[in-house]
Amino acid sequence: MQVQIETSPLENLGADALAVVVFESEEAQAAHAAEAPAVASSATPDPEIAAQGGWLAEARSSGEVSGKLYEIAVLHRPQGLAAKRLVVIGGGNREKFSPVEARRVAGTLVRSLKGKGVRTIALLIDSEPLAEFVTAAVEGAVLGGWDSNKYKTDLKKTDKRVDSFIVAVPGADTNLLNGSVERGRVIAESQNLTRDLVNEPANKLTPTALEQAARQMASEAGLEYQSLDKQAMTDLGMGALLGVAQGSDNPPHLIVIKYRPSLLAGPAGAAGENHLALVGKGVTFDTGGISIKPSDGMEKMKYDMAGAAAVVGAMRAIAQLRPPIPVTGYIPTVENMVNGNAQRPGDIVTAMSGKTIEVLNTDAEGRLILADAITYAIRNGATHIVDAATLTGAIAIALGHYNVGAFTNNQEFLNRLLAASREAGEKIWQLPMDDEYKEYLKSAFADLPNIGGRYGGSITAAWFLREFADPTPWVHLDIASTAWLDDSKSWMSKGPTGVAVRTFVQLAADWDRPA
Repeated sequence: MQVQIETSPLENLGADALAVVVFESEEAQAAHAAEAPAVASSATPDPEIAAQGGWLAEARSSGEVSGKLYEIAVLHRPQGLAAKRLVVIGGGNREKFSPVEARRVAGTLVRSLKGKGVRTIALLIDSEPLAEFVTAAVEGAVLGGWDSNKYKTDLKKTDKRVDSFIVAVPGADTNLLNGSVERGRVIAESQNLTRDLVNEPANKLTPTALEQAARQMASEAGLEYQSLDKQAMTDLGMGALLGVAQGSDNPPHLIVIKYRPSLLAGPAGAAGENHLALVGKGVTFDTGGISIKPSDGMEKMKYDMAGAAAVVGAMRAIAQLRPPIPVTGYIPTVENMVNGNAQRPGDIVTAMSGKTIEVLNTDAEGRLILADAITYAIRNGATHIVDAATLTGAIAIALGHYNVGAFTNNQEFLNRLLAASREAGEKIWQLPMDDEYKEYLKSAFADLPNIGGRYGGSITAAWFLREFADPTPWVHLDIASTAWLDDSKSWMSKGPTGVAVRTFVQLAADWDRPA
Protein backbone atom coordinates (compact mmCIF):
# COMPACT_ATOMS: atom_id res chain seq x y z
CA MET A 1 0.00 0.00 0.00
CA GLN A 2 1.29 3.46 -0.92
CA VAL A 3 0.90 6.14 1.75
CA GLN A 4 1.26 9.88 1.33
CA ILE A 5 0.40 13.34 2.66
CA GLU A 6 -1.93 15.68 0.78
CA THR A 7 -2.25 19.34 1.77
CA SER A 8 -4.52 20.62 -1.02
CA PRO A 9 -8.19 21.50 -0.39
CA LEU A 10 -10.39 18.49 0.24
CA GLU A 11 -12.70 19.25 -2.65
CA ASN A 12 -9.82 18.62 -5.06
CA LEU A 13 -8.91 15.17 -3.76
CA GLY A 14 -9.72 12.64 -6.46
CA ALA A 15 -9.86 9.59 -4.19
CA ASP A 16 -12.34 6.75 -4.43
CA ALA A 17 -13.36 7.68 -0.89
CA LEU A 18 -12.82 10.79 1.21
CA ALA A 19 -13.34 10.09 4.90
CA VAL A 20 -13.97 12.50 7.78
CA VAL A 21 -14.31 11.69 11.47
CA VAL A 22 -17.47 12.76 13.29
CA PHE A 23 -18.01 12.67 17.02
CA GLU A 24 -20.81 11.86 19.41
CA SER A 25 -22.69 14.93 20.58
CA GLU A 26 -25.66 15.64 22.81
CA GLU A 27 -26.54 18.63 20.68
CA ALA A 28 -27.02 17.78 17.03
CA GLN A 29 -27.31 21.44 16.09
CA ALA A 30 -23.93 22.28 17.58
CA ALA A 31 -22.47 19.19 15.92
CA HIS A 32 -23.83 20.26 12.54
CA ALA A 33 -22.37 23.72 12.92
CA ALA A 34 -18.95 22.24 13.58
CA GLU A 35 -19.07 19.44 11.04
CA ALA A 36 -20.38 21.16 7.93
CA PRO A 37 -17.20 23.26 7.54
CA ALA A 38 -15.14 20.17 8.34
CA VAL A 39 -16.41 18.49 5.19
CA ALA A 40 -15.05 21.42 3.25
CA SER A 41 -11.61 22.89 3.78
CA SER A 42 -12.01 26.63 3.56
CA ALA A 43 -13.71 29.36 5.56
CA THR A 44 -16.18 30.03 2.73
CA PRO A 45 -17.00 26.64 1.24
CA ASP A 46 -18.80 26.18 -2.03
CA PRO A 47 -22.57 25.83 -1.44
CA GLU A 48 -22.52 22.37 -3.03
CA ILE A 49 -19.80 21.26 -0.60
CA ALA A 50 -21.57 22.76 2.40
CA ALA A 51 -24.63 20.77 1.36
CA GLN A 52 -22.85 17.64 2.56
CA GLY A 53 -23.31 19.07 6.04
CA GLY A 54 -27.04 18.99 5.45
CA TRP A 55 -26.83 15.32 4.52
CA LEU A 56 -24.83 14.69 7.67
CA ALA A 57 -27.35 16.49 9.87
CA GLU A 58 -30.17 14.49 8.31
CA ALA A 59 -28.25 11.25 8.79
CA ARG A 60 -27.73 12.17 12.43
CA SER A 61 -31.39 12.91 13.01
CA SER A 62 -32.39 9.59 11.43
CA GLY A 63 -29.92 7.67 13.57
CA GLU A 64 -27.82 6.55 10.59
CA VAL A 65 -24.88 8.51 12.00
CA SER A 66 -24.32 8.88 15.72
CA GLY A 67 -20.57 9.39 15.92
CA LYS A 68 -20.19 6.07 17.74
CA LEU A 69 -16.68 4.66 17.44
CA TYR A 70 -15.94 3.10 14.05
CA GLU A 71 -19.53 3.45 12.76
CA ILE A 72 -19.53 4.21 9.01
CA ALA A 73 -21.97 5.95 6.65
CA VAL A 74 -21.34 6.55 2.94
CA LEU A 75 -22.63 9.22 0.55
CA HIS A 76 -22.05 8.31 -3.10
CA ARG A 77 -21.21 10.95 -5.71
CA PRO A 78 -21.03 13.86 -3.23
CA GLN A 79 -21.74 17.27 -4.68
CA GLY A 80 -18.79 19.56 -5.31
CA LEU A 81 -16.16 16.99 -4.31
CA ALA A 82 -13.77 15.22 -6.66
CA ALA A 83 -13.95 12.09 -4.49
CA LYS A 84 -16.40 9.37 -5.59
CA ARG A 85 -17.64 8.80 -2.05
CA LEU A 86 -17.88 10.86 1.11
CA VAL A 87 -17.46 8.58 4.13
CA VAL A 88 -18.13 9.61 7.71
CA ILE A 89 -16.73 7.43 10.46
CA GLY A 90 -17.43 7.71 14.16
CA GLY A 91 -14.70 8.92 16.49
CA GLY A 92 -16.64 8.54 19.74
CA ASN A 93 -16.14 11.22 22.37
CA ARG A 94 -14.12 14.10 20.95
CA GLU A 95 -12.24 14.63 24.23
CA LYS A 96 -11.19 10.98 24.33
CA PHE A 97 -10.14 10.75 20.69
CA SER A 98 -6.43 9.84 20.72
CA PRO A 99 -3.92 8.36 18.27
CA VAL A 100 -5.14 4.92 19.41
CA GLU A 101 -8.61 5.67 18.02
CA ALA A 102 -7.13 7.31 14.92
CA ARG A 103 -5.15 4.14 14.23
CA ARG A 104 -8.27 2.03 14.53
CA VAL A 105 -10.36 4.45 12.47
CA ALA A 106 -7.90 4.17 9.58
CA GLY A 107 -7.79 0.39 9.88
CA THR A 108 -11.58 0.21 9.96
CA LEU A 109 -11.84 2.33 6.83
CA VAL A 110 -9.43 0.12 4.91
CA ARG A 111 -11.03 -3.13 6.04
CA SER A 112 -14.56 -1.86 5.40
CA LEU A 113 -13.96 -0.33 1.98
CA LYS A 114 -11.39 -2.60 0.34
CA GLY A 115 -14.02 -5.15 -0.64
CA LYS A 116 -16.21 -2.48 -2.29
CA GLY A 117 -14.00 -1.48 -5.18
CA VAL A 118 -12.28 1.29 -3.25
CA ARG A 119 -8.60 1.46 -4.18
CA THR A 120 -7.76 4.95 -2.88
CA ILE A 121 -8.81 6.31 0.52
CA ALA A 122 -8.17 9.82 1.84
CA LEU A 123 -8.69 10.50 5.55
CA LEU A 124 -8.90 14.02 6.97
CA ILE A 125 -6.67 14.40 10.04
CA ASP A 126 -7.02 17.65 12.00
CA SER A 127 -6.35 16.59 15.59
CA GLU A 128 -3.36 17.68 17.64
CA PRO A 129 -0.55 16.80 18.03
CA LEU A 130 -0.82 16.43 14.27
CA ALA A 131 2.39 14.44 13.76
CA GLU A 132 1.31 11.73 16.21
CA PHE A 133 -2.15 11.42 14.66
CA VAL A 134 -0.66 11.22 11.15
CA THR A 135 1.71 8.40 12.18
CA ALA A 136 -1.11 6.51 13.88
CA ALA A 137 -3.42 6.85 10.87
CA VAL A 138 -0.78 5.51 8.51
CA GLU A 139 -0.06 2.60 10.86
CA GLY A 140 -3.74 1.76 11.08
CA ALA A 141 -4.24 1.83 7.32
CA VAL A 142 -1.27 -0.45 6.60
CA LEU A 143 -2.23 -2.83 9.40
CA GLY A 144 -5.85 -2.86 8.23
CA GLY A 145 -4.76 -3.90 4.76
CA TRP A 146 -3.23 -7.15 6.02
CA ASP A 147 -5.13 -10.44 5.76
CA SER A 148 -4.39 -14.03 6.71
CA ASN A 149 -5.49 -15.42 3.32
CA LYS A 150 -2.07 -16.28 1.85
CA TYR A 151 -2.96 -19.90 1.22
CA LYS A 152 -6.44 -19.36 -0.21
CA THR A 153 -6.72 -20.03 -3.93
CA ASP A 154 -9.95 -18.21 -4.88
CA LEU A 155 -8.43 -14.86 -5.86
CA LYS A 156 -11.82 -13.31 -6.60
CA LYS A 157 -12.66 -13.61 -2.92
CA THR A 158 -9.23 -12.87 -1.52
CA ASP A 159 -7.67 -10.23 -3.81
CA LYS A 160 -9.31 -7.24 -2.16
CA ARG A 161 -6.99 -4.41 -1.34
CA VAL A 162 -6.54 -0.66 -1.03
CA ASP A 163 -3.66 0.54 -3.19
CA SER A 164 -3.22 4.03 -1.78
CA PHE A 165 -3.93 5.74 1.54
CA ILE A 166 -3.80 9.54 1.68
CA VAL A 167 -3.59 11.51 4.91
CA ALA A 168 -5.39 14.77 4.15
CA VAL A 169 -4.06 17.72 6.14
CA PRO A 170 -5.21 20.83 4.21
CA GLY A 171 -2.78 23.72 4.53
CA ALA A 172 -0.23 21.85 6.66
CA ASP A 173 3.54 21.93 6.12
CA THR A 174 4.38 18.77 4.19
CA ASN A 175 8.03 18.93 5.22
CA LEU A 176 7.06 18.61 8.87
CA LEU A 177 4.81 15.59 8.31
CA ASN A 178 6.64 13.49 5.73
CA GLY A 179 8.71 11.96 8.53
CA SER A 180 5.55 11.08 10.43
CA VAL A 181 4.15 9.28 7.39
CA GLU A 182 7.39 7.39 6.85
CA ARG A 183 7.60 6.37 10.49
CA GLY A 184 4.05 5.02 10.41
CA ARG A 185 4.72 3.09 7.22
CA VAL A 186 7.95 1.54 8.49
CA ILE A 187 6.50 0.46 11.82
CA ALA A 188 3.29 -0.96 10.35
CA GLU A 189 5.08 -2.83 7.57
CA SER A 190 7.40 -4.29 10.20
CA GLN A 191 4.44 -5.29 12.35
CA ASN A 192 2.91 -6.94 9.28
CA LEU A 193 6.16 -8.86 8.73
CA THR A 194 5.73 -10.19 12.25
CA ARG A 195 2.15 -11.16 11.43
CA ASP A 196 3.28 -12.86 8.22
CA LEU A 197 5.74 -15.01 10.16
CA VAL A 198 3.26 -15.92 12.89
CA ASN A 199 0.65 -16.78 10.27
CA GLU A 200 2.87 -19.39 8.60
CA PRO A 201 1.90 -22.99 9.34
CA ALA A 202 4.48 -25.07 11.17
CA ASN A 203 5.16 -27.28 8.15
CA LYS A 204 6.31 -24.13 6.33
CA LEU A 205 7.99 -22.27 9.19
CA THR A 206 10.37 -24.67 10.91
CA PRO A 207 13.18 -23.32 13.13
CA THR A 208 15.45 -23.37 10.09
CA ALA A 209 12.88 -21.51 7.98
CA LEU A 210 12.52 -18.88 10.72
CA GLU A 211 16.31 -18.56 10.82
CA GLN A 212 16.37 -18.04 7.05
CA ALA A 213 13.59 -15.42 7.21
CA ALA A 214 15.45 -13.53 9.94
CA ARG A 215 18.68 -13.76 7.95
CA GLN A 216 16.96 -12.33 4.86
CA MET A 217 15.45 -9.46 6.85
CA ALA A 218 18.82 -8.62 8.39
CA SER A 219 20.52 -8.65 5.00
CA GLU A 220 17.92 -6.36 3.46
CA ALA A 221 18.01 -3.99 6.45
CA GLY A 222 21.81 -3.82 6.68
CA LEU A 223 22.00 -5.46 10.11
CA GLU A 224 24.70 -7.73 11.50
CA TYR A 225 23.56 -11.33 11.74
CA GLN A 226 24.72 -14.50 13.43
CA SER A 227 23.11 -17.89 13.95
CA LEU A 228 24.32 -20.49 16.45
CA ASP A 229 23.67 -24.08 15.42
CA LYS A 230 23.24 -27.12 17.66
CA GLN A 231 26.97 -27.78 17.96
CA ALA A 232 27.74 -24.17 18.90
CA MET A 233 25.03 -24.23 21.55
CA THR A 234 26.30 -27.56 22.87
CA ASP A 235 29.78 -26.06 23.19
CA LEU A 236 28.30 -23.14 25.16
CA GLY A 237 26.44 -25.47 27.52
CA MET A 238 22.88 -24.47 26.55
CA GLY A 239 21.33 -27.59 28.06
CA ALA A 240 17.97 -25.97 28.79
CA LEU A 241 17.40 -24.95 25.17
CA LEU A 242 18.77 -28.17 23.69
CA GLY A 243 16.67 -30.30 26.03
CA VAL A 244 13.50 -28.85 24.48
CA ALA A 245 14.82 -29.31 20.94
CA GLN A 246 15.86 -32.95 21.31
CA GLY A 247 12.40 -34.31 20.52
CA SER A 248 12.31 -32.82 17.00
CA ASP A 249 13.97 -33.81 13.75
CA ASN A 250 14.20 -30.09 12.92
CA PRO A 251 17.38 -28.61 14.41
CA PRO A 252 17.34 -25.63 16.79
CA HIS A 253 18.95 -22.23 16.22
CA LEU A 254 19.86 -19.22 18.31
CA ILE A 255 19.47 -16.18 16.05
CA VAL A 256 21.37 -12.99 16.86
CA ILE A 257 20.55 -9.73 15.02
CA LYS A 258 22.60 -6.62 15.82
CA TYR A 259 21.81 -2.95 15.28
CA ARG A 260 24.52 -0.42 16.01
CA PRO A 261 23.89 3.28 15.32
CA SER A 262 27.43 3.67 13.97
CA LEU A 263 26.94 0.86 11.46
CA LEU A 264 24.40 2.78 9.38
CA ALA A 265 25.02 5.98 7.45
CA GLY A 266 24.13 9.37 8.90
CA PRO A 267 24.14 10.86 12.40
CA ALA A 268 22.79 8.97 15.38
CA GLY A 269 22.52 9.81 19.04
CA ALA A 270 24.64 8.34 21.79
CA ALA A 271 23.31 6.08 24.50
CA GLY A 272 26.43 5.85 26.65
CA GLU A 273 27.27 2.27 27.52
CA ASN A 274 23.65 1.08 27.44
CA HIS A 275 22.87 -1.91 25.27
CA LEU A 276 19.28 -3.06 24.85
CA ALA A 277 18.54 -6.74 24.21
CA LEU A 278 15.22 -7.94 22.78
CA VAL A 279 14.64 -11.65 23.36
CA GLY A 280 11.79 -13.52 21.65
CA LYS A 281 10.50 -17.03 22.27
CA GLY A 282 10.63 -18.96 18.99
CA VAL A 283 8.83 -22.28 19.41
CA THR A 284 7.64 -22.82 15.84
CA PHE A 285 5.26 -25.53 17.00
CA ASP A 286 4.43 -26.67 20.51
CA THR A 287 2.84 -30.08 21.00
CA GLY A 288 3.60 -29.83 24.70
CA GLY A 289 6.08 -32.66 24.32
CA ILE A 290 5.41 -35.78 26.39
CA SER A 291 3.19 -33.57 28.60
CA ILE A 292 1.12 -33.31 25.45
CA LYS A 293 -1.50 -30.61 24.97
CA PRO A 294 -5.19 -31.34 24.38
CA SER A 295 -6.03 -31.58 20.69
CA ASP A 296 -8.61 -28.78 20.93
CA GLY A 297 -6.88 -25.62 19.72
CA MET A 298 -3.48 -27.23 19.23
CA GLU A 299 -3.44 -26.00 15.62
CA LYS A 300 -2.87 -22.49 16.94
CA MET A 301 0.42 -23.55 18.50
CA LYS A 302 2.09 -22.37 15.31
CA TYR A 303 1.85 -18.95 16.97
CA ASP A 304 4.11 -19.99 19.84
CA MET A 305 6.90 -18.11 18.05
CA ALA A 306 5.07 -14.76 18.17
CA GLY A 307 7.68 -13.31 20.52
CA ALA A 308 10.44 -14.26 18.10
CA ALA A 309 8.52 -12.76 15.20
CA ALA A 310 8.02 -9.53 17.18
CA VAL A 311 11.79 -9.25 17.60
CA VAL A 312 12.33 -9.78 13.85
CA GLY A 313 9.76 -7.11 13.01
CA ALA A 314 11.09 -4.67 15.60
CA MET A 315 14.68 -5.07 14.42
CA ARG A 316 13.56 -4.30 10.85
CA ALA A 317 11.91 -1.06 11.98
CA ILE A 318 14.81 -0.13 14.26
CA ALA A 319 17.27 -0.48 11.37
CA GLN A 320 15.30 2.06 9.35
CA LEU A 321 14.37 4.50 12.14
CA ARG A 322 17.83 4.42 13.71
CA PRO A 323 17.34 5.00 17.44
CA PRO A 324 20.29 6.17 19.55
CA ILE A 325 20.90 2.94 21.49
CA PRO A 326 22.58 -0.28 20.29
CA VAL A 327 19.97 -3.05 20.11
CA THR A 328 20.50 -6.77 19.70
CA GLY A 329 17.74 -9.27 19.03
CA TYR A 330 18.11 -12.81 20.39
CA ILE A 331 15.78 -15.51 19.10
CA PRO A 332 16.03 -19.06 20.44
CA THR A 333 13.99 -21.20 18.05
CA VAL A 334 13.01 -24.86 18.42
CA GLU A 335 10.17 -27.28 17.85
CA ASN A 336 8.68 -28.95 20.91
CA MET A 337 7.85 -32.35 19.48
CA VAL A 338 7.53 -35.97 20.61
CA ASN A 339 9.85 -38.68 19.33
CA GLY A 340 11.92 -41.48 20.88
CA ASN A 341 14.46 -38.94 22.10
CA ALA A 342 12.03 -36.39 23.52
CA GLN A 343 12.62 -34.78 26.89
CA ARG A 344 10.82 -36.58 29.74
CA PRO A 345 9.13 -35.22 32.86
CA GLY A 346 11.66 -35.62 35.65
CA ASP A 347 14.69 -34.98 33.45
CA ILE A 348 17.30 -32.63 34.88
CA VAL A 349 19.16 -30.28 32.54
CA THR A 350 21.96 -27.82 33.11
CA ALA A 351 21.42 -24.32 31.72
CA MET A 352 24.17 -22.17 30.24
CA SER A 353 24.30 -20.24 33.52
CA GLY A 354 25.23 -23.43 35.36
CA LYS A 355 21.88 -23.73 37.17
CA THR A 356 20.24 -27.15 37.13
CA ILE A 357 16.55 -27.42 36.23
CA GLU A 358 14.14 -30.26 36.97
CA VAL A 359 11.72 -30.53 34.05
CA LEU A 360 8.42 -31.33 35.75
CA ASN A 361 6.33 -30.47 32.69
CA THR A 362 7.64 -30.57 29.13
CA ASP A 363 4.92 -28.12 28.09
CA ALA A 364 6.67 -25.40 30.11
CA GLU A 365 9.35 -25.25 27.46
CA GLY A 366 9.41 -21.57 26.51
CA ARG A 367 11.04 -20.51 29.76
CA LEU A 368 13.76 -23.13 29.21
CA ILE A 369 14.86 -21.77 25.86
CA LEU A 370 14.56 -18.17 27.08
CA ALA A 371 16.76 -18.92 30.08
CA ASP A 372 19.74 -19.77 27.90
CA ALA A 373 19.06 -16.89 25.50
CA ILE A 374 18.93 -14.40 28.40
CA THR A 375 22.22 -15.74 29.79
CA TYR A 376 23.82 -15.46 26.35
CA ALA A 377 22.55 -11.87 25.96
CA ILE A 378 24.06 -10.85 29.30
CA ARG A 379 27.39 -12.45 28.47
CA ASN A 380 27.40 -10.50 25.22
CA GLY A 381 27.02 -7.13 26.90
CA ALA A 382 23.27 -6.53 27.35
CA THR A 383 22.65 -3.89 30.01
CA HIS A 384 18.84 -3.99 29.70
CA ILE A 385 16.70 -6.93 28.55
CA VAL A 386 13.09 -7.21 27.40
CA ASP A 387 11.73 -10.61 26.46
CA ALA A 388 8.42 -11.29 24.73
CA ALA A 389 6.91 -14.74 24.87
CA THR A 390 3.64 -16.58 24.48
CA LEU A 391 4.54 -18.10 27.81
CA THR A 392 1.47 -19.03 29.87
CA GLY A 393 -2.21 -19.71 29.45
CA ALA A 394 -2.57 -18.31 32.95
CA ILE A 395 -2.05 -14.77 31.66
CA ALA A 396 -5.39 -14.98 29.82
CA ILE A 397 -7.11 -15.92 33.09
CA ALA A 398 -5.49 -12.95 34.81
CA LEU A 399 -5.85 -10.25 32.16
CA GLY A 400 -8.09 -11.55 29.39
CA HIS A 401 -7.18 -10.71 25.81
CA TYR A 402 -6.66 -6.97 26.15
CA ASN A 403 -3.47 -6.42 28.14
CA VAL A 404 0.02 -7.85 27.89
CA GLY A 405 1.31 -8.99 31.26
CA ALA A 406 4.55 -7.33 32.40
CA PHE A 407 7.00 -8.46 35.08
CA THR A 408 10.29 -6.92 36.15
CA ASN A 409 13.22 -6.90 38.53
CA ASN A 410 13.73 -3.15 37.98
CA GLN A 411 10.83 -0.73 38.36
CA GLU A 412 12.61 2.19 36.72
CA PHE A 413 13.20 0.16 33.57
CA LEU A 414 9.62 -1.07 33.50
CA ASN A 415 8.34 2.49 33.91
CA ARG A 416 10.34 3.44 30.83
CA LEU A 417 8.83 0.54 28.87
CA LEU A 418 5.29 1.33 30.05
CA ALA A 419 5.70 4.92 28.87
CA ALA A 420 6.82 3.60 25.48
CA SER A 421 3.84 1.23 25.30
CA ARG A 422 1.39 4.05 26.01
CA GLU A 423 2.91 6.14 23.24
CA ALA A 424 2.85 3.14 20.92
CA GLY A 425 -0.80 2.39 21.72
CA GLU A 426 -0.23 -1.10 23.17
CA LYS A 427 -1.82 -2.04 26.50
CA ILE A 428 0.55 -3.51 29.09
CA TRP A 429 -0.26 -4.19 32.74
CA GLN A 430 2.25 -4.85 35.51
CA LEU A 431 1.82 -7.96 37.66
CA PRO A 432 3.53 -8.54 41.02
CA MET A 433 6.93 -10.14 41.55
CA ASP A 434 6.91 -10.34 45.35
CA ASP A 435 9.61 -12.54 46.86
CA GLU A 436 6.94 -14.85 48.31
CA TYR A 437 6.07 -16.13 44.83
CA LYS A 438 9.57 -17.55 44.49
CA GLU A 439 8.62 -20.01 47.20
CA TYR A 440 6.48 -21.86 44.67
CA LEU A 441 9.63 -22.76 42.72
CA LYS A 442 11.20 -25.54 44.75
CA SER A 443 12.81 -28.78 43.65
CA ALA A 444 14.20 -31.54 45.85
CA PHE A 445 16.54 -32.66 43.07
CA ALA A 446 17.76 -29.55 41.20
CA ASP A 447 18.30 -25.83 41.70
CA LEU A 448 14.77 -25.09 40.53
CA PRO A 449 11.86 -26.74 38.71
CA ASN A 450 10.43 -25.42 35.45
CA ILE A 451 6.91 -25.04 36.90
CA GLY A 452 5.60 -23.81 40.23
CA GLY A 453 2.21 -25.46 40.61
CA ARG A 454 -1.28 -24.27 39.78
CA TYR A 455 -1.22 -20.91 41.58
CA GLY A 456 0.14 -17.73 40.04
CA GLY A 457 1.33 -19.54 36.94
CA SER A 458 2.31 -16.43 34.99
CA ILE A 459 4.15 -15.02 38.01
CA THR A 460 6.12 -18.19 38.76
CA ALA A 461 7.07 -18.43 35.07
CA ALA A 462 8.40 -14.89 35.29
CA TRP A 463 10.25 -15.71 38.50
CA PHE A 464 11.89 -18.64 36.72
CA LEU A 465 13.21 -16.26 34.05
CA ARG A 466 14.30 -13.76 36.67
CA GLU A 467 16.66 -16.39 38.09
CA PHE A 468 18.65 -16.04 34.86
CA ALA A 469 18.25 -12.29 34.35
CA ASP A 470 19.25 -10.93 37.76
CA PRO A 471 20.77 -8.47 38.42
CA THR A 472 20.51 -7.06 34.88
CA PRO A 473 17.46 -4.76 34.50
CA TRP A 474 14.88 -6.96 32.81
CA VAL A 475 11.24 -6.92 31.76
CA HIS A 476 9.26 -9.99 30.75
CA LEU A 477 6.20 -9.54 28.51
CA ASP A 478 3.76 -12.44 28.49
CA ILE A 479 1.91 -12.05 25.18
CA ALA A 480 0.16 -15.42 25.15
CA SER A 481 -3.33 -13.90 25.26
CA THR A 482 -2.68 -10.88 23.01
CA ALA A 483 -0.60 -12.24 20.12
CA TRP A 484 -3.58 -13.86 18.39
CA LEU A 485 -7.12 -12.69 17.61
CA ASP A 486 -9.69 -15.47 17.56
CA ASP A 487 -12.25 -13.08 16.03
CA SER A 488 -11.58 -10.18 13.70
CA LYS A 489 -12.03 -6.58 14.76
CA SER A 490 -13.29 -3.80 12.54
CA TRP A 491 -9.69 -2.53 12.28
CA MET A 492 -7.77 -5.83 12.25
CA SER A 493 -8.29 -9.27 10.76
CA LYS A 494 -8.49 -12.54 12.65
CA GLY A 495 -5.12 -14.12 13.38
CA PRO A 496 -1.77 -12.72 14.50
CA THR A 497 -1.66 -9.19 15.91
CA GLY A 498 2.06 -8.39 15.87
CA VAL A 499 1.84 -7.20 19.47
CA ALA A 500 5.01 -5.80 21.10
CA VAL A 501 6.61 -4.58 17.86
CA ARG A 502 5.52 -0.96 18.35
CA THR A 503 6.50 -0.96 22.02
CA PHE A 504 9.95 -2.37 21.25
CA VAL A 505 10.54 0.29 18.60
CA GLN A 506 9.25 3.11 20.80
CA LEU A 507 11.40 1.97 23.73
CA ALA A 508 14.53 2.17 21.61
CA ALA A 509 13.50 5.45 19.95
CA ASP A 510 12.85 7.16 23.30
CA TRP A 511 16.03 5.97 25.00
CA ASP A 512 17.59 9.42 25.24
CA ARG A 513 14.46 10.91 26.84
CA PRO A 514 14.41 11.31 30.62
CA ALA A 515 12.87 8.24 32.23
